[in-house]
Formats: sequence, C-alpha cells, structure tokens
Amino acid sequence: MELSFSRTNGIIDTLIDNLLAEVGTIHHPELIREMIISALKSGIECYYLADLKLLNNTMKEMRYTTNIFAPYRQKKKVTIFGSARTEPHEQIYQTCVAFSRKLAEKGFMIITGGGPGIMQAGNEGAGSENSFAVNIRLPFEQQPNPVMLQNPRLINYKYFFNRKVAFVKESSALAVFPGGFGTLDEAMEVFTLIQTGKTSPKPLVLIDDNDGYWDRWFEFVKTCILGKGFISAEDFSIFTITRDVDEAIQIIEQFYRTYHSLRFFEGRLIIRLNKELTQAQLEELENEFPELRHPDTRITRSAPLPEEADEPDLLKLPRISLQFNHQHYGLLMAFIGRLNTF
Repeated sequence: MELSFSRTNGIIDTLIDNLLAEVGTIHHPELIREMIISALKSGIECYYLADLKLLNNTMKEMRYTTNIFAPYRQKKKVTIFGSARTEPHEQIYQTCVAFSRKLAEKGFMIITGGGPGIMQAGNEGAGSENSFAVNIRLPFEQQPNPVMLQNPRLINYKYFFNRKVAFVKESSALAVFPGGFGTLDEAMEVFTLIQTGKTSPKPLVLIDDNDGYWDRWFEFVKTCILGKGFISAEDFSIFTITRDVDEAIQIIEQFYRTYHSLRFFEGRLIIRLNKELTQAQLEELENEFPELRHPDTRITRSAPLPEEADEPDLLKLPRISLQFNHQHYGLLMAFIGRLNTF
C-alpha cells in the first residue's frame, strides 16, 4: 500500500486518528501522526533489518534525550569537550574543574560526555546536581565517571550522531579543552554547524593548556586552511582561544547580554533581544554590517510573528528583523558581538 503524509490514506488515517484519541493527551497530534506514517512507510519500504533497527533506536534515544532535558529547558547549559585521557593531577584537569565550578555558581548547568578525564573534571567542578552526562557505549575508555554514575541525568547512547545532537542542541555555549580525535571531531562539528547556520549562534571557547595546544592548532588553521582559501577570515568570529577561566566565562555571559535568540521565517531573520535598541543603534548596525543584508533593505524593529507562537515564553521580548543573505554566518557572530556592546 502506498501511504501519504496528506490525508489520502482512507481507513489508515481513521485508525491513526482513533489511536491518538484512545491514548489521550497528545501534544501536536499532526506531527505525531506524521511520525506514525513515517514508521509505517519504513516498514513497507525497508526490508533490511539493520536499517530498521537504526531507525528504531535513533527514535528511542532522541525521545529519551528530550525527556531528560525538558525539565531544565529554561536553564542555560555549557557543553564541555575534552580528552578522556587527561589525568586528575594535570593542570588542565584542575582548570576544567575550576571553570565548571564557577559556571555552576553563576547558575549554569554543565553537559559532558560522562566519561573520565576532562569530562569527569567538568562534572566534578559543577557537581552532580548541576550536571548532565551524555555517555557513549564503547569497548574502552567510556564508562560513566563516578560523579555521574547514579545520576538520573546520565544518558547512554549507542550512536555518536544522537549524542552530538544533544551536545549542541541543548547547550547555550561550548567549551573545548585539549583532546584527541574525538575532541577534535566534536569541535569541528560545532565549527561547521555554526559556519553553515545549521545550529543557532552560540559562544565557542577553546580553553588552552600551558603548552599552547590550541595556539598551535590556530597556526595550522591560518596557514593551511585560511591560507588556501578554504575558509574566510570572518569565520574566526566563531571561536575564541583563551587560557583564562574567568575570560572564558565572561565571553559566555557577554554573548547573552543583549542578544537572546533568533529564528528564520521565509527569508527574514528575527533576532530576539533582552532589551530594546534605539534607532541610532540600529543605524550603527546597518552601517557596520551591510554585507549581512540584502541590498536596499533595512534593519527594523519587529513584533512577534504568528509562527513564534510555539515559544510563548519569548513573545514579550523586543525584536529586530533583517533580510539575511544566508552567506555570512561568521559575520553574524560578529554582529551579535556588536549587539552585545549596547
């Protein structure tokens, strides 16, 4: 049988509607209906058991992730990446402990991969009560650390890609300490997501050790990546390198001084703010960042759009609107930085 997401499935549509009614309270039933149709279509179209297992397990992991994070939606969280092999006696481990402790004191929660090394340092500094652990099941190195072992906010993933979604989607900022292939993979993933606009802008801080791990990485990026034209100079706005814990925290806090969040609607970029901007400030932004806008368009104040009704707690925030060209996401990060000086 050929199933469709439109209501052309006859008795199948009726059965799904009856099932939803029988279950009782279902949020956004039209979306749930499409998910049921997707599952049925997968059963019809896919005969390969391993593919169906992947679809099934992915859905289970993402549902559980949403359930664990949902009660803490209003709290800002910082994801910490770093090596599982960093030992507690090392200076960078103690730096991470201090960093996460100070963040917790300022009301942030911490997300780590839940394993040893820098991950344990992040959970240790923040304390179990202020921590999440999104652990990956591996044959070595990645048993949950003792800080998070019995924590209800410990999630064990089978798939790396689901875990990466949790790291980025649930965070307000990301801090990357020195590490190996896994750490670099996680960091490069975030660079790419921000550079291409596939995640909302957020501060990305690379916290260096005394040997200059990130300084040496930066030299490679300037010489071999920027030097060959594979990235633009504006992409350096995506991240900051520092050895100073207090500076790292200041960068994270400053990012949300005036800027709150953003949404895209049919070519319009809506930026929600923590305070109203003056007309003079809007004109300064127009003059300093002309590349962000389509030609002959302005930055204007905006009322909440009807599409924003799905975030009712944000409707009272002031907004500005512009016709964003979707080409300069690195420059958008610089734009947010300038916003935060007002």
